[in-house]
Amino acid sequence: MFTFSVTSFQIIYILEILNIIFRLGVVFAIFGFIWGFFQLIYMLLRGRNTQNIGEAYLVKAIKYFFLVDVTFLFTMDSNEINVNQLIITCLVLVAYFVGKLQNQQKKMMMFQMVSNGMRQDLNKFNLKAEIGVIVFAVLFFVGFIFFPEYAKNPLSIWFHQNILDIEKAAILGFIFKVIGFFFLVNIIMKMINAFTLLLSGAPIVQSSASTTFQNENPKKEDEFDDYEEL
Repeated sequence: MFTFSVTSFQIIYILEILNIIFRLGVVFAIFGFIWGFFQLIYMLLRGRNTQNIGEAYLVKAIKYFFLVDVTFLFTMDSNEINVNQLIITCLVLVAYFVGKLQNQQKKMMMFQMVSNGMRQDLNKFNLKAEIGVIVFAVLFFVGFIFFPEYAKNPLSIWFHQNILDIEKAAILGFIFKVIGFFFLVNIIMKMINAFTLLLSGAPIVQSSASTTFQNENPKKEDEFDDYEEL
């Protein structure tokens, strides 16, 4: 009887974890959807001017800041701090950011193989800057845990409310819930792959790729796509 109760508790706990990841997938997708409009306005205002690496990563840092800010607000919807939920959320954020970094690295390597004298200004990518932005975002999330009052500002509250409104919408809400499901599956696969890499001793982030790319293509040192995926 005791064994059954423990097993049931573990199942419930796993389901809660899956529900948190699913909800975060929905939040990330809707945030990316809303942020896309800000990105479009920014690009229209910038016009045809070339975006330098500093400007690109400043925009990304601002995006990641508001993403972790809004994510933290969703963890506080119950008006109490749930340590387990915060830990899971932080791990999912790290997995999400690292996944985007890996996608950028793959794009960089593919671009290196097929470019051969073609346009060299399509993307900008810098591994150190990417890691720096991720650390910046995660540190802010941790900081909000200790100082939750600083997570509430007019823009983050606006994001939070609009995400809730879109999530409740019939058609859009369903679409983003489907995206949330695939996000859940993707995160599970990433965690399995990361666990496998840790067991094998292989690096999760290929730092040598950036160095090799820079040495072979100095003008393509940093890659960034204005229309990056959600």
